Amino acid sequence: GQLFQEFMRLKAKLEGEGLFDEERKRPLPAFPARIGIVTSSTGAALQDMLNTLQNRFPLAEVLLAATMVQGQDAPPKIVQALQTLNAIGDVDVILLARGGGSLEDLWVFNDERVVRAIVTSRVPVVTGIGHETDFTLSDFAADVRAPTPTGAAVLATPDRMDLLRQLYSLNATLVDALEDRL
Repeated sequence: GQLFQEFMRLKAKLEGEGLFDEERKRPLPAFPARIGIVTSSTGAALQDMLNTLQNRFPLAEVLLAATMVQGQDAPPKIVQALQTLNAIGDVDVILLARGGGSLEDLWVFNDERVVRAIVTSRVPVVTGIGHETDFTLSDFAADVRAPTPTGAAVLATPDRMDLLRQLYSLNATLVDALEDRL
């Protein structure tokens, strides 16, 4: 009850400032060379994302800004991790993720400092927080919201199998055109 009321109050405030406006959201790069991840180094979410990124687009370099993603001390640590990845200079997209949990477990992603850090990020941010039915203020602020951490990795990368099919199709078109010319 009280947490939900605080959620709605802060949501209205930040929405009124335009932090959730669709017009300010940026598209994701088609072929990210460097992907930053902000999450716990010990959670299953990290391994799921790393496996997905490796299977989908192994060309991308992954940079981990490990941080706490639960508890009272987590919001400033998440902000610091986002700022660290932004300071690197050539990160193409940032995945901010955490596996499922209760409303209280995910509350750090409703912290105003975290929301503002997402909005001020010069790098597009994809959130993958909790499970499909979980929504946080960070999700509203992000450039793209994924339903899960694995979903964030999927949305941030092209599928190498699709790329290979396109490449084979282009190759066949080139061969046909060359044969026609000859």
